[in-house]
Amino acid sequence: MKKKFKWLVFIAITLILIIGFRVSCVRTVEGGETGVKVRMGAVQEDVLTDGWHIRIPFITNIVKINNQVMRTDVDGESASKDLQTIKTTVSVNYRVKPEGAAYIYKNVGKDNEAWENTVLRPAIQEAVKSVVAKSTAEECITNRQLLSSEMLKEIKDKVNTYGIEVTDLNIINFDFSAEFNAAIEAKQTAQQNALKAQQDLERIKVEAQQKVEQARAEAEANKLKNAEITDNTLKMKWIEKWDGKLPIVSGSDNNILDVNSMLK
Repeated sequence: MKKKFKWLVFIAITLILIIGFRVSCVRTVEGGETGVKVRMGAVQEDVLTDGWHIRIPFITNIVKINNQVMRTDVDGESASKDLQTIKTTVSVNYRVKPEGAAYIYKNVGKDNEAWENTVLRPAIQEAVKSVVAKSTAEECITNRQLLSSEMLKEIKDKVNTYGIEVTDLNIINFDFSAEFNAAIEAKQTAQQNALKAQQDLERIKVEAQQKVEQARAEAEANKLKNAEITDNTLKMKWIEKWDGKLPIVSGSDNNILDVNSMLK
């Protein structure tokens, strides 16, 4: 009985060791991750895709690098072309490219905090300052989409060598000084007043033209009316002076045609 028990214990321990050895030899890389092989402390250039992978315990280790899209928000302060101080908040979406996983792990670190503090944030701040310095404060407001595109391009150029891909950039906020905001408000007010004055001038011109046309129409009407009155007056005077006799018409050969006698 004791011998049988010892055999059972031996078999159980052996199975545990086999299972433990197998578990320690197999590493699973999940979707959205890349496996970086570290053999006796040396980072290997070839990377592992998602799935099961065999490693040699105590010799080879597999470090998982996240390749999913992540976001970082960066605050900064820049000077515009016209020397206005502009506070910015920029949001950047990025990911570690699978083929760049070994390089960034070896040279920067294995988590997003290291990537952002060492590579991304300095690159974003430098790109924002560079782009804002090329534009006036007012242009930063009116050409916001163009500035976003230029910032995105500069950041991509700076971080691409680290194996980081920047997928999107959004300018969350442009904050100007109180003096500049007051100047912008005053300019907008002046433009609105100028527009209103122009509209009033155009309205006055139209109204004046309408009055001219109305006066001209009234003058024409009065002229026609006066001509009609004059014509009627002449007719009345002729009628008043007529003696009721029709005219005698002279014909050829000294013959006289008496209209009155013909009508009797």
